[in-house]
Amino acid sequence: MIDKTIRELKERYPYIKIYLDDFDLCFDEGKSFEENLKEQPDSFFEQRKMTIGEIVDEFKDYLEKAVAILNENMERVDHITVFPGKGKDGAPEAFEKITVQPGEIIAIVGETGSGKSRLLEDIEWQAEKDTPTGRTVMINDMPKKERKKLSGRQRMIAQLSQNMNFVLDMNVDEFLTMHAECFVGKAEVPGLVEKVYEAAIKLSGEKFMPDSSITGLSGGQSRALMIADCAYISRAPIILIDEIENAGIDIQKAMKILVGSEKIVFIATHDPVLALFANKRIVIKNGAICNVIERNEEEEKALHEAEKLDRQLLLLRNRIRAGEIISQFGEMA
Repeated sequence: MIDKTIRELKERYPYIKIYLDDFDLCFDEGKSFEENLKEQPDSFFEQRKMTIGEIVDEFKDYLEKAVAILNENMERVDHITVFPGKGKDGAPEAFEKITVQPGEIIAIVGETGSGKSRLLEDIEWQAEKDTPTGRTVMINDMPKKERKKLSGRQRMIAQLSQNMNFVLDMNVDEFLTMHAECFVGKAEVPGLVEKVYEAAIKLSGEKFMPDSSITGLSGGQSRALMIADCAYISRAPIILIDEIENAGIDIQKAMKILVGSEKIVFIATHDPVLALFANKRIVIKNGAICNVIERNEEEEKALHEAEKLDRQLLLLRNRIRAGEIISQFGEMA
């Protein structure tokens, strides 16, 4: 592999361009990495305080690790289980365990400061009674250390927070391309990038272009882009979302996209429609899980009524944004 030309390596592993750019050299893509190095003056190696052999070995190690990440199969998540801990008052939580499977949405509800974000943090950390709540979280019935031996470098959990800002100086297309190149072959990248972009536009409502700078995106546009990215590019099978219903995106459509990708979704929310939309909702009071409610037929009916009202409010919101004069709320029906 190390003997292949730069052109061959770039075609198979596009992300090595970032590594090569650090050398600030004009590589002859018809030659191998080592052949290019042999043409450099002694000052090039003196500046780096490395021999040609050391640089080649470092590049070889980088390639081997990168190829391993690209080729490894993501460990299948059959379920994630949360075991009880304690509330802020030290009283034990009164449930046996909560088990969630792929394709399920779990809403986490409760008053501000009740401990919703703390539960998300326990899940992200895959707690082993080593957090303030004393909870334990297992993926596929395995403790974190044991599972890590099997899954290696795989990142099982992705999180979207209330506050999210990009710092990379690139546009939407460049960002998505960079991420897609980490997981799929070069030929598949353009189609995957287009799929993510189109999904993000549908979620956002406020259109942005592929050449729009990611640092210039609004909060809603940023979250729409990252939800679509999580659904179609990210391999993480578990998604944690912390109160993004006020970001101006179609959150129910976002949940359907994630569930359609067989993700497990935990979302902390104050939105009643979203709470009813979830398969189950975890109710938190004073830092403790006090109830787990599974949606039944009566709540299905309540959800349909709530969705009608939500659509009316969405129409009203859009008309107000468009600068229209609203005379009667009944006009929204």
